[in-house]
Amino acid sequence: MTFHEQTVAHETIVVETTRSLSSSAKSIAEGFVAWVQSCADYWAAANLYDSLHRLSDAELHRRELSRATLAHDVFRSCDC
Repeated sequence: MTFHEQTVAHETIVVETTRSLSSSAKSIAEGFVAWVQSCADYWAAANLYDSLHRLSDAELHRRELSRATLAHDVFRSCDC
């Protein structure tokens, strides 16, 4: 193997490693963004539950909600 061939092979490995690292970093960043969005969705659902939980049974019924299934219904609404 000549020096030129070794240099080209080394550059190919560096480029592939850089692409792999870039791809990994992008995947980690996308995962982090998805996690933050999920946290925000569940935080909003928790706040919605707190607001609805304070309502009377009659008011919940008027909104077609049941106190027995309120937590399930609210948190199901934020599942993607």
